[in-house]
Amino acid sequence: MTSPEKNLDFENLLMYIRQSRGFDFTGYKRSTLMRRIYKRMQSVNLGSFTDYIDYLQVHPAEFNYLFNTILINVTAFFRDDSAWEYLGKQIIPNIMRCKKNGAQIRIWSAGCASGEEAYTLAMLIAEILGVEDFRQWVKIYATDVDEETLQQARQAVYSAKDIQSIPLELRDKYFELVGESYVFRQDLRRSVIFGRHNLIHDAPISRIDLLVCRNTLMYFNSEVQGQILARFHFALNDTGYLVLGKAEMLLMHANLFIPIELKNRIFTKVLSTNIRDRLLVMANSTDDEPSNRFTQYLKLRELVFDTAQIAEIVININGLLVMLNEQARSLFSLSERDLDRPFQDLEISYRPIELRSLIERSYNERRPITLTNIERYLSNTEKQYLDVRITPLQDTDLSFLGVTITFHDVSRYLKLQEALQRYQQDLETTNEELQSTNEELETTNEELQSTNEELETINEELQSTNQELETMNEELQSANEELQTINYEFSQRTLELNRTNIFIISILKSLQTGMVVIDKSFSILIWNHLLEDLWGLRTEEVIHKSLFSLDIGLPVEKLRSPIRDFLFGKQQFQEMILDAINRRGKPIRCYIAITPLMDREIEGVVLIMVDIEKMKSMISAQEIEARRQQH
Repeated sequence: MTSPEKNLDFENLLMYIRQSRGFDFTGYKRSTLMRRIYKRMQSVNLGSFTDYIDYLQVHPAEFNYLFNTILINVTAFFRDDSAWEYLGKQIIPNIMRCKKNGAQIRIWSAGCASGEEAYTLAMLIAEILGVEDFRQWVKIYATDVDEETLQQARQAVYSAKDIQSIPLELRDKYFELVGESYVFRQDLRRSVIFGRHNLIHDAPISRIDLLVCRNTLMYFNSEVQGQILARFHFALNDTGYLVLGKAEMLLMHANLFIPIELKNRIFTKVLSTNIRDRLLVMANSTDDEPSNRFTQYLKLRELVFDTAQIAEIVININGLLVMLNEQARSLFSLSERDLDRPFQDLEISYRPIELRSLIERSYNERRPITLTNIERYLSNTEKQYLDVRITPLQDTDLSFLGVTITFHDVSRYLKLQEALQRYQQDLETTNEELQSTNEELETTNEELQSTNEELETINEELQSTNQELETMNEELQSANEELQTINYEFSQRTLELNRTNIFIISILKSLQTGMVVIDKSFSILIWNHLLEDLWGLRTEEVIHKSLFSLDIGLPVEKLRSPIRDFLFGKQQFQEMILDAINRRGKPIRCYIAITPLMDREIEGVVLIMVDIEKMKSMISAQEIEARRQQH
């Protein structure tokens, strides 16, 4: 399958979905997104993204099936028991202690799907506060991008299978049996507010005490994850908590959240003061020389840029190098004399990677471009690996001012990863050697478990794989139900096919003429018993062999041209008589009728073969019998 980043047709499909239905999937992981869309395309027998765009234009109802395939919507009540237990015993009591009398508890369930998670929160908090206080002081905001699942969540109607994971005492207390379905209590349902919300584009809900967003971030790439987490950081109160899914670690966003219970992926907000707040303080200051303070701020920002640990350069819209920090000067042997020089004249513009075309691409696509593990040769034997990021700089009127390019040396991390892999291999070898005694094995297992926990924390590549496996697991759960349904349908079709085959065999045996059926490649599909008697070859000897490879008394090469005419649709019916020799070595005249084998198109050819003398004898015998009955 073509890489999504290089597939223009795939990007056009995402653009069409956003323009026609308002769903923006451009921030989703390309590998996961392409796999799910391609799965849906196979179900409608389409092989290209361009054809699928045409299909969506003609069949608008296809959007619903596509969105269900992309979003999956796998959820359940009290999913991951340990996380809910920790929330009930530790987190929610902490939130209540921080609340003053009369202060509302605000909870946000982001990516709520069909509502099971939101109603689980409602039951958990109602058990702690009591039903009356819950109705008075708690608001749960449940959001999702899928309007169809939100409609299902608002109805709060679930099957007996859906509520199996709910403890019996809670099921009896919070659900009412209506017919064969279970409905969540209406008086508590008023405290749960459902609404459509796009985590990428819509403003976050504010003043949140507990934000639950489990197994949703895994569908987005790292850049969009950072944007969403920044919005979550803004949404939470200073004492608020963030709960993620078991496959989401936040290894790259420790500046926003810190874990308080890593096993269950529960985090708390990192307090910070941003630059805007500092500027507001400066603007409200009574200092007599605000310009001096602003100058100090600019110098401070310039100093921060120059002393950054990552090499960074800035090229203006005219293609001139206008800024570079100390790391860039050291890494690429640049100096202040290179400032204001055309970027294309510098070696860095094409080595270790061609940057000029990438800068132009960043302008055209109006987005940052990231390249990882770029090789840079320092000597004949030593190599350096860089992550390069090109970010366009835009003014308030969205016009471009230039680009900033960062070079992050990841050589140490790659070497560490290789060392970890070698270390893991050594551990496996050691594990085999230490199996000689039970005592040594137990000691080694404890060390391996401890090492494995450390590797999971520091190894970003393993974390990405873990997220992908979690996504595939949910897809397999959905696919398993589809396979069960398909298996039942196949069994029914097999019974029907067996009955049809028996019927066809009976018809073929009753025919008084020889019949052979061939496909487009001249392979024999049917050879009835009269042909066995005529040419002396049994059915099992000729099936799936070419008609023109048979050694029989019929000059089959004379049939090649007429058969090709039928396969190309040039003929509908043709008769001929050929001289032949039957299986007994007797010369005969063979009557042959040719007709096409049709389904929606020509699938092959049917040939009827009769010994003319034998046919005349049969007809004469029938006439004699008919006259005898008349007299």
